[in-house]
Amino acid sequence: MSTLKSSERRMKMILMLQDPKRKMNVDDFAEMFGVSRRTIFRDFNALSELQVPVTHDHYSGYGIMPGYKVPPLMFTTRELATIMVGLNFVKSQVDKQLVEDARGVELKIKNVLPEKLKVFMTSLENRTIVDPFLHFGGEKREGGNWYQISSGISQTKRIEFSYRGESDEKEEIRKIDPYLLVFYQDHWNVIGYSHERDAIRNFMLDRMKNIQIMEENFSPDKNLNIEALIFNSGEAGHLIEVLVDSSADRAFRANLPTKIFKEERVSTKKIKVSFFFNNPSYMNSWLLQFGDKVKILSPDSLIGMRKELLNKMISEL
Repeated sequence: MSTLKSSERRMKMILMLQDPKRKMNVDDFAEMFGVSRRTIFRDFNALSELQVPVTHDHYSGYGIMPGYKVPPLMFTTRELATIMVGLNFVKSQVDKQLVEDARGVELKIKNVLPEKLKVFMTSLENRTIVDPFLHFGGEKREGGNWYQISSGISQTKRIEFSYRGESDEKEEIRKIDPYLLVFYQDHWNVIGYSHERDAIRNFMLDRMKNIQIMEENFSPDKNLNIEALIFNSGEAGHLIEVLVDSSADRAFRANLPTKIFKEERVSTKKIKVSFFFNNPSYMNSWLLQFGDKVKILSPDSLIGMRKELLNKMISEL
């Protein structure tokens, strides 16, 4: 049985009817919404009373007369709540420009909503907190020109920039075919084909300077695997191994900002976990929240960073 209100169901029907690629009949709608054929016929009658120009063809099914436009912001309260969760998640991030853009989107939506929905949106604005630690304590900073790079991706244009990697002594000019933008908890990365390395590489945006979108087009591989791009790119990061207490395992897995590629249960209460991450300084601070429930096993450089951080904290007591 459908849990949708009739108004919500009819709104979804209008949006679906506007898609010329979808050929749907009464039975299709009834099955999709979990209602009877009779209910769907009543819905079509209601749409006709609202002067929605529904058309029907024996071969192509139901549709809407070409040229008919639905007001773009006819949200249900549930849809609006979902949008607010998404916007508040973006506003909790450390990228200052991303936060400002999210606030701009929120303001534009609010300005065109009916009064009832506007009140609903305002009531949720400061009462839906997605990540309290980032929301209240995260320092906002410039996160790199992700918008410019997204333009290169959408236009399938190569980009060129100056870059200095973590182990590089000086900046080098790089040219890539940009495939994917990835936002980790504290920074943006772009993954693409590097012409200098003749391989897929991963670049942090806050290390990129003088970004230029070139006139050269590239043809993206339609068979690219997004998951493989993220976790198997040539500079996916440092191999990190930790020992996780079973009492912290659930929280560790739910919030780890990368993918676990290997795990081994070493006792009834301890699990050895291996993963890659390209920002050891951030990972050092992130792991600290688990106290003695997560022990760093390798690399030695991260263990050294942990000791240095703990000594600094102790000296400031």
